[in-house]
Amino acid sequence: MIFDPQDKSLLLWNRLLIISCILSVSVDPLFFYLPVFNYRMACLGMDTNLAATITTMRTLLDVFYLIRMALQFRIAYVAPSSRVFGRGELVIDPAQIATRYLSRYFIVDFLSVLPLPQIVVWKYINNKRKGSEVLATKQALLIIVFLQYIPRFARFLPLGSDLKKTAGSFAESAFAGAAYYLLWYMLASHIAGAFWYLLAIERKDTCWREACILSGKCNIDFLYCFHGWRRISDEVLGNKCSVSKDDNPRFNYGIYFQAMSSDIVSSRSFVSKFFYCLWWGLQNLSTLGQGLLTSTYPLEVIFSILLAIAGLILFALLIGNMQTYLQSLSVRLEEMRIKRRDSEQWMHHRLLPQDLRERVRRYDQYKWLETRGVDEETLVQSLPKDLKRDIKRHLCLNLVRRVSMVLFFSVIFDAPLVCFFPIFFVSLNMVVMQVPLFANMDETLLDAICERLKPSLYTEETYIVREGDPVDEMLFIIRGRLESVTTDGGRSGFFNRGVLKEGDFCGEELLTWALDPKSLGNLPLSTRTVRALTEVEAFALEAEELKFVASQFRRLHSRQLQHTFRFYSQQWRTWASCFIQAAWRRYSRRRAAELHRLEEEEEEVDYDEEDGDERALVEENDGFARLGATILASRFAANALRGHRLRSLNSRALKKLRRPPEPDFSEE
Repeated sequence: MIFDPQDKSLLLWNRLLIISCILSVSVDPLFFYLPVFNYRMACLGMDTNLAATITTMRTLLDVFYLIRMALQFRIAYVAPSSRVFGRGELVIDPAQIATRYLSRYFIVDFLSVLPLPQIVVWKYINNKRKGSEVLATKQALLIIVFLQYIPRFARFLPLGSDLKKTAGSFAESAFAGAAYYLLWYMLASHIAGAFWYLLAIERKDTCWREACILSGKCNIDFLYCFHGWRRISDEVLGNKCSVSKDDNPRFNYGIYFQAMSSDIVSSRSFVSKFFYCLWWGLQNLSTLGQGLLTSTYPLEVIFSILLAIAGLILFALLIGNMQTYLQSLSVRLEEMRIKRRDSEQWMHHRLLPQDLRERVRRYDQYKWLETRGVDEETLVQSLPKDLKRDIKRHLCLNLVRRVSMVLFFSVIFDAPLVCFFPIFFVSLNMVVMQVPLFANMDETLLDAICERLKPSLYTEETYIVREGDPVDEMLFIIRGRLESVTTDGGRSGFFNRGVLKEGDFCGEELLTWALDPKSLGNLPLSTRTVRALTEVEAFALEAEELKFVASQFRRLHSRQLQHTFRFYSQQWRTWASCFIQAAWRRYSRRRAAELHRLEEEEEEVDYDEEDGDERALVEENDGFARLGATILASRFAANALRGHRLRSLNSRALKKLRRPPEPDFSEE
């Protein structure tokens, strides 16, 4: 089985391998803590319990590394000659893959995984004459671990480079990247502390050997544990190698004096030794070794020089890389500050009034809080077409389907010009109208609309469009509330107000314009003034985009869509409100006229009866003739006034609101 170098499971394995490499180079310095002085017996020995633990850890890591080496024979690679165009061609021939690995990194991996430290330690543990092997084991561990560090680091660098090529980066977040470089700095401190401990053991051993030779009373082999000599050594070594300056002014421990005075070299507590040496390494790497007081011992001076150089390089790398990673957290904030400063300078230069400045600042602040400086439109446009379509569909499809979930008749009867009828309102308000504007469109048409929607932000008191201005976009509200007002072109006494909320839309005049194949380039005029009552987040569909959708998808022309459009259009709702109000007033006038007619008929009957009585009175008494003429004149005047009132009532009837233009929903 051949693996793709960019396979997700292989990328995870590469990350685990890098972690194992870091652990392995962390375990190797632990071998330096094996030598320990036994002051009670005045000898140098090995901590066998710690040796068994460290060798087990190193063996487990080597097994993991061997698995990685075996996997290298099954990982395909890109042929260098095929990188001219595109990604390149993968070589999947096992023979070619094996040949390439054997000629490049196999030797380095083989030298890195050789269990030489384990062999040296196991040889010492299983040797019956441990006393004679302490010196050889100590020197062998120093040489082997130091030499194996070269191939291990040499293999680690290309491994990290390959991981960055395949995965893009080792750390995907800023904090992970900063922690990654801080880990390397701590690892360097650990290595420096372990070397310092072993060199301190070496320096103490040198002092003992010199004291033993100068005394002429002891055998050097007796300085190592598992030998019987110890009484004379206490007296000889105490005079020569004591850490007290008064007792021993002749021997200078240099930078290792702190290890001798703290008795770290004789401690059997691994935790104490490890953290004390780690602190010493971290302290001196951070200070570039400025606090070190060296002796004239050459190895000590060389170690101090290397420590100062390593501290300078590592500290520069740590600060530089951590600054790079941490700056990525505030780069957007810094861009916002620069943009705000430029905006303030521009407004000051152009002498903008204070109210306009506050509106600009409020918009910039709201936009930053909503987007955090990320240009969503540019981000989406840079993606492949299918991915961009899926993202737009996820963001906008539910909104386009839903558009507005309101009660049609409730909106009508809530309009200011509409008469309120409790009986009709209760009965019609029970019917919940949930027919969205685009509910009956197919998926292709909805995708086409979603792809062309663009995010928009508006602050409080912002006028989206004013009555009489050209409408250049259709707005679908995601969050916030807007006020929609119309005066029917400034007609005296006419005012209609509505509130748009989440799921509503405005700018429906564009739909009529877009569906008309004969419409010219002139945009339609807005019939309403739309103002943001709160911060508003919406999606906008520009005029040209809507025109393109209407021209490309003839399924947009349907009679069912016509009725749905009328249902949700604020313009049609206002017209319907006024139409219902006018019908009710016509009904009221007819009913009033009928009542007047019945009253007149009753009055005529009464008049005929009164007229007969009056004639009888006139015949009986001619003296009352002048009184009858007066009564007839009053009746005539009353009838004339009633006719004038009816004519005045008809003349005061409201002018009809103009019917909104009908979109051309007919299919060509």
